[in-house]
Amino acid sequence: MTQLVLVAGAGPTGLTLALDLARRDIPVRIVDKAAMFFAGSRGDGIQPRTLEVFDDLGVLDAVLAEGMPTPVMRVHLGGEFVTERRMSEPVEPTPAVPYPNLWVLGQSRTEAVLRERLAEFGVRVELGTALTGFTQDHDGVTATLERDGTRETVRAAYLIGADGGKSTVRRTLGIPFEGSTDESLRMLLGDVRADALDHEFGYWFADAEEPMQGIALSPLPGGRQFQFAAPLTGDAEPSLELLQEYVDRYCGRDDVTLTDLTWVTVWRPNIRLARRFRDGRVFLAGDAAHAHPPTGGQGMNTGIQDAYNLGWKLAAALAGDDTLLDSYEAERRTVAADVLGLSSELLDKLVEGEEDAMERGPETQQLNISYRDPSERAPLAVGDRAPDAPVKDETGRPVRLFDLFRGPHATVLSFGARAEAGPHAYAVVRPGQQVAGPHVVDVDGHAHAAYAATEGTRVLVRPDGYLGALS
Repeated sequence: MTQLVLVAGAGPTGLTLALDLARRDIPVRIVDKAAMFFAGSRGDGIQPRTLEVFDDLGVLDAVLAEGMPTPVMRVHLGGEFVTERRMSEPVEPTPAVPYPNLWVLGQSRTEAVLRERLAEFGVRVELGTALTGFTQDHDGVTATLERDGTRETVRAAYLIGADGGKSTVRRTLGIPFEGSTDESLRMLLGDVRADALDHEFGYWFADAEEPMQGIALSPLPGGRQFQFAAPLTGDAEPSLELLQEYVDRYCGRDDVTLTDLTWVTVWRPNIRLARRFRDGRVFLAGDAAHAHPPTGGQGMNTGIQDAYNLGWKLAAALAGDDTLLDSYEAERRTVAADVLGLSSELLDKLVEGEEDAMERGPETQQLNISYRDPSERAPLAVGDRAPDAPVKDETGRPVRLFDLFRGPHATVLSFGARAEAGPHAYAVVRPGQQVAGPHVVDVDGHAHAAYAATEGTRVLVRPDGYLGALS
């Protein structure tokens, strides 16, 4: 039986899944019907939990090098500077949370970083290659791909639909995409240059009478462009001229000239959730499974988490244990529904013009996502995120628990006791405590505190960084 996994869609979700599979030595093909890679900023906010995923996947350094923290927003009302604000105030890292702040990087650059890492495993995105149909049976999926008028039949063990809101995979399966699209509320989004503005800052321009009904220009790293966002009225086609009209109307200056429009779109509130995330050997992930408003910066991040949750479960299935596959929908659809609720609440605040509509708190960081049964109250209940902590290895070298977790494996921690048998099992001991076998020393007690650990506590950390059950 083939071991190949076919991924349809080469956005952040599909790329994350392909990368997670490739590092496990699982054959994977990733195809996209687009002739060229996406060139816009779209999902430019990378949440703290996604940064932890990127740490594990080996792309964090590149993402941090190319991106930037969230900028200070300079608010102008009626052409006059009023104040400076941030979506969220930066906080210092802690031993348990090493990346606590939102990071800004245009989606096209995030995708490029993921593609470059994927290429290190010999896998490249097949552009201009459309999935036109598929059937499945007990042993696999037979898919038809078309490129330049030539059709190819591919046999895969599993098919993943990461092919966006208009997903061919979801539609072929006939899975309802439940929710709503509000045609009365539209937003113009685009990437432009505005060289008269200081690129170190973001800008909010609005009338004094309607301070929440304005336009935003947020700086993008790696150049001089800003992401432009404004409510769209009427039937005008999106264009550089239209964007310029908004700037001229609201900013109160005559020297702000927009140039170099590289991406523009009209966004409508499309809030939807697929009724199922799985049909036999076919799975949905990312925008194919859930469509979010941009408020809160949740859509791309939720898709990346989908992929990170599914990758290790597919690997287990291909190794002969498919019992985990049903947990993908059970875990991720619940999360997607909760996140959609949060995004919708933030959108409502924006539409109603509430003063705190642009503020973001810990609820958007995706660090509090848990897969545990809400009735389970134990401190180490299965399904919580596994925290980080600084420790020292057997040679006295400073390392982190995330260093132990990094890679496609599960990890077992035994606090104050001999390590479990296995290649990724460690005892976590206090200074001066003697134990045979692989171990790390919790010099400052941060690891014990993070896991509420007492002598003999045993913890299984799943490959996706969440706590699992020990058999």
